[in-house]
Amino acid sequence: MGAVTTPKQDRSRATRQRLLESAVTCLAEHGWSGSTVTVVAEHAGVSRGAAQHHFPTREDLFTAAVEYVAEQRSAELRALTGDGDDDRPGRGGTHAAVDALVGLYTGPLFRAALHLWVAASNEPQLRPRVTDLEARIGRETHRMALHVLGADESVPGVRETVQGLLDMARGLGLANLLTDDSARRARVVTQWATLLDQALAAEPAAR
Repeated sequence: MGAVTTPKQDRSRATRQRLLESAVTCLAEHGWSGSTVTVVAEHAGVSRGAAQHHFPTREDLFTAAVEYVAEQRSAELRALTGDGDDDRPGRGGTHAAVDALVGLYTGPLFRAALHLWVAASNEPQLRPRVTDLEARIGRETHRMALHVLGADESVPGVRETVQGLLDMARGLGLANLLTDDSARRARVVTQWATLLDQALAAEPAAR
């Protein structure tokens, strides 16, 4: 039997989640220099003291926030494989998978993470946390991409093809920071879905 939570614990969890979501929003909108604990607390509608109770330092708050949203995105990717009897997508499934993977780098998570990377390059206390977090998220994203695409990376070339997709998605995310690149992005997603279909269809012959 699981532990029974109290209203106080429920409120504490709700406060923590609001702070995490507000931290990502503030980081994406204002960058590192404009996203102080006070700004985030005000956005979340909580006191600075309450914010520091959950996250003693600014670095704790922002690394936890990016990790939180990354986990949410991973959950969305896992949901893509939850329907149907075949884990390997068909043509429409491949397109949806590529679109979802590109979405990882064109939403608020990527924008916030980019600001965090820039800050980490100049903040010695933040750098190791962000480096470790990004390495873990990168491994998780690659693993989920293989799963969503139904790809077997033991087949020569498949690992590099999937990594190329993720590198391309990161580049599209960077292009989207300054201008709305959605029209060109849609065409690129369609082309990459076609290329991936061809690459994955060749797997049995590669064995």
